[in-house]
Amino acid sequence: MGNYVVRRFGQAVITLLAMTVIVFLLARASGDPADTLLPAEATQEHRARMMELWGLDQPVHVQYWRFLTNALRGDFGLALMNPGRDVLDLVLERVGPTVELAAVAMLGAVVLALIIGVVSAVRKNSLLDTGGKLFAILGQSMPHFWIGIILMWLFAVRLGWLPTSGYGSWQHFVMPAIVVGWFQVSALMRLLRSGMLEALDSEYVQLARVKGVSRRAIVWKHCLRNAAIAPLTYAGIMLSYLVVGSITTEIVFNWPGVGALVYRAILARDFAVVQAIAIVFGVLIIFTQFVVDILYAYVDPRIRYGE
Repeated sequence: MGNYVVRRFGQAVITLLAMTVIVFLLARASGDPADTLLPAEATQEHRARMMELWGLDQPVHVQYWRFLTNALRGDFGLALMNPGRDVLDLVLERVGPTVELAAVAMLGAVVLALIIGVVSAVRKNSLLDTGGKLFAILGQSMPHFWIGIILMWLFAVRLGWLPTSGYGSWQHFVMPAIVVGWFQVSALMRLLRSGMLEALDSEYVQLARVKGVSRRAIVWKHCLRNAAIAPLTYAGIMLSYLVVGSITTEIVFNWPGVGALVYRAILARDFAVVQAIAIVFGVLIIFTQFVVDILYAYVDPRIRYGE
């Protein structure tokens, strides 16, 4: 088990370093920030002075090394689109609302997927199973922005039950969490349903039935644990998606999270902000995957004992 943890940790560090290189290069591939920050009448002298001020006149490898060493100290520089603001402070003040939305969406998605997936597997080919599969198809086929607009029109405009946008009370979480989490409910439910069907047809379940084990114990104790291996692996990807992939939803509902900030930073070609957001959430994603790998080893003994 110790060797497995050390190996996974080393892979995580290598992945993080590779990610910093990719993020650094892609940020510069978006264009020259001088074209956005300087007025049309700016001279070459003004452009050269700005490039020197922000260190953009140095060779690319020098810029990367400076970026990496500063990032290890938590220093991502100053924001171009918010002069005088520290980039890390600007990003961290937006992380809270995004993580809160992701946590609410994930909690709801896991609970719904668990219920629907187990019921669909136990009642295979029934009306409940058909309804569960239809729910999954709808969740994976409809665009996020369209779902958000429809929910806003129905629950905010027509019925007046929920606010159209903003952040503060629990009502503000309902529609964005549904939009962000519905797709994940569908994916988790399908994985759990497939795992449950395989477990229900296994020999150890047949033996448990012969021994007179109750149906509830078979489903929730024996089958669910084995069927949860694949969904557990996907849970790490799911959390990463919920945190990072909610840009459209945050824009639709005017959510004060990182999604709206990165959208503004890309339009402004603010290298520092884009890089800081990518690094912060890259660390979060890689750490989440590392934790999931460890949990996966505890769930599956074959991994824990290196089989």
